[in-house]
This record gives sequence, structure tokens and C-alpha cells, in this order.
Amino acid sequence: MKTWERFVDFAHFIGGNWVADSDVTTNRNPADRDDVIGTYARGDAGRVDEAVAAALAALDGWAHASPQLRHDVLEKAGALIVARKDELGRLLAREEGKTIAEAVGETVRAAQVFKFFAGEALRNVGDAVASVRPGVALEFPHRHSGLEAGACACLRQHGGDEAG
Repeated sequence: MKTWERFVDFAHFIGGNWVADSDVTTNRNPADRDDVIGTYARGDAGRVDEAVAAALAALDGWAHASPQLRHDVLEKAGALIVARKDELGRLLAREEGKTIAEAVGETVRAAQVFKFFAGEALRNVGDAVASVRPGVALEFPHRHSGLEAGACACLRQHGGDEAG
């Protein structure tokens, strides 16, 4: 059994748990209608409400996650996709009728997007830059805020060299 096959039938992933449903839909390969890719749970409005509630419950933790943690999660997602690019590409080709080369390329592109945003998680800009250490913020005055000129004047007054 392939890794993805254990997740295919009759369940939604909500709040970290697989939740079964009795209403299902069958997904078939458009190039071979006899090839059943999987039977998937079809949720109703109640399942959508559960998923939204679970997402809202997770929001506060993710919003307060350090840039390093966000980077690590997104980087790992990208690395896992790259590691399984051929398997995922074959599955995508079956599901959408794409060529395998196109589907593998799309899978690699998805991994690149995750890895790009992993890097972005560490590239904070602005007046306050979050530390990779939880609860620590580094404050930097804006170059054109007037604070820099004041700091330079203070250094000159006390015999220090002018910075910048």
C-alpha cells in the first residue's frame, strides 16, 4: 500500500483527526474511466463548520509561531513533496489526465512554492523584526525616521564616531 492510499477512502482530515462520512463520491481517471483513483468522503455544511472551527482554533497558535517554526513547517512540506514527486506526479496524472512529465513538473513547482515561502518566513521587514527565538523582538529604527540622525548626534556629542 502506498503512503497516500491509507488516506483515500471515506474521511476528512479535520482538527488533526480523520473524520469518517457516509456520503461519498468516486474519483476516476479521466483517461481510463475503469481506473478508480479513490472513493472520497463528501462533507455537508456541518463538516464545513467543523473544519472552519478547527482552523480558527489553530489560528492563534500559528499566528504566534516564531518565524523559525513557520520556516521549518513550510520547508519540511516542500522537502516531503520533492521526495515524493514521482509518486505524487503519477497520482496527479491519473486524477487529472495530465502527462506524467507535466504532473511531476507541477508537483516540483508546488514544492518550490513551499520552499520560497519558508524563506520568506525568515525575511521579515519593517521597524520590528521578530527573532527566531520565541518572545524576543529586535527593534530597529527606520533609516529615514529621524531617529538615526538623533543617534548620530548623540554619538558625536559623546565623542563617538558617526554611524552610516
